[in-house]
Amino acid sequence: MVRISNKNFSIENDGTAPPGQIITEKFPVLTFGNTPSIDLDNWKFSITGSISKNLEFDYQSFLGLGEITLSSEFHCVTQWSNLDNQWSGIPFKTLFNQVQISRDTKFAMIHCYGGYSTNLSLDVLLDDDVLFATKHNGETLSADHGAPLRLIVPKRYGWKSAKWANGIEFMEKDAPGFWEMRGYHMEGDPHKEQRFDSDK
Repeated sequence: MVRISNKNFSIENDGTAPPGQIITEKFPVLTFGNTPSIDLDNWKFSITGSISKNLEFDYQSFLGLGEITLSSEFHCVTQWSNLDNQWSGIPFKTLFNQVQISRDTKFAMIHCYGGYSTNLSLDVLLDDDVLFATKHNGETLSADHGAPLRLIVPKRYGWKSAKWANGIEFMEKDAPGFWEMRGYHMEGDPHKEQRFDSDK
């Protein structure tokens, strides 16, 4: 069951958001199932798949990779968009540079606490605005918003910005994640309105 809270749409789309979206200054919480309870002392982030050697980080060593701060839009598949967000975290590129992938690796599955997963192409993940966020608008993420770590992929619908992330699995062939197995689009580009697998 999906829970929605603090939903307050106040601004019509004036053309600055993707088609089919309504602009809001709020950031609603959408969650499937229960919010996991995560102990930072036991938190682990793993990098596996089609790479030469698996890696694992604890929370402090992960943060030690070097955080950046950037601004980006956020577009939810439920048709709201927040156009002004500041995120702080570790760029995906930083993690990518820690490993040696196989020549044919072109995709990754992001895994999360609670059993969630979502697939993305490396072409998307290696954009400069993709990061694993620990803060939103200067504040540490709340558990409902994905703490301690949430992937942020501004150029895709929000279900691709996976909450409670705990790993990357590099893949040579694409495969569906949690929502993709349930009929959501494999790519989820909001500018193409790729909400469901029937959308081109």
